[in-house]
Amino acid sequence: MILHRKMDGPAAMKSAAPNMSLKSLNKAYQTDYSRFLPGAMYNVDQRRQKAKKILAVLADALNGKMAGLRVVDVGCSTGIMTAFMAGHFGMTVGLDIDKEALAYAAARHGSQGLFFVNSDALHLPVADESFDVAVCAHVYEHVPDAEQMMGEIRRVLKPGGLCFFSAGNRLSWMEPHYQLPLLSAIPKPLAHRYVRFMGRGEEYYEKHLTYWGLRRLLSGFHVTDYTAKIIHDPESYAATDVCPPGSRRQSLAKLLCRVAHWLNPTYVFILRKDTP
Repeated sequence: MILHRKMDGPAAMKSAAPNMSLKSLNKAYQTDYSRFLPGAMYNVDQRRQKAKKILAVLADALNGKMAGLRVVDVGCSTGIMTAFMAGHFGMTVGLDIDKEALAYAAARHGSQGLFFVNSDALHLPVADESFDVAVCAHVYEHVPDAEQMMGEIRRVLKPGGLCFFSAGNRLSWMEPHYQLPLLSAIPKPLAHRYVRFMGRGEEYYEKHLTYWGLRRLLSGFHVTDYTAKIIHDPESYAATDVCPPGSRRQSLAKLLCRVAHWLNPTYVFILRKDTP
């Protein structure tokens, strides 16, 4: 069995973390993230464009050999991206803790070979070495323990399996979720006050890492950095919407990659689980 335990509802979440109270567990997770950013999570065109980027990178990393592979999408939210990718693989499973988003996904995207399961990212209800590919797109900053999540992804991948991993940089000028300058770069206590002062919420939940922090987080994998590849050839990676060929934006991005890669606002990596 690929799915070896069902994570569905507060009772299941509590049993997965017996040392935490239900109240503290709910506080530790963003259980309704789709409500926080509905304009992004339910934007079909935008989500499908993101999925095209993921598929383009995976197709390159897998030499086009995607048919029949088993894929797990960790943090699938509304399932729009998951459903778009599913047609290119053998079986696809989307996992998320957001019940409302998953209900939307199941109602609109459920099909043969595509499944949605309610689960937190730190206790994946998936058997060891059961998937060929994992997708973890801008998820690490939303979980209580990014290291444990990456350990789970490594556990469920087959030897030689790949993970598409995209991540924001703590040293970004504009924080992407709250749209506040330097929010992710400043100390957390000050960030909480900043968010409250600007009327964007009660606290700043996300925890971004620097480029070096991300490399430490991913140290259990063989890492291939696709960031510069995408910037130099956006047409091949379905990224012309964010990096138009020949534009000033592309020129600046190329320069940043060359002289200060650690300041890129976003990174795209392919992670490979070593074969014993």
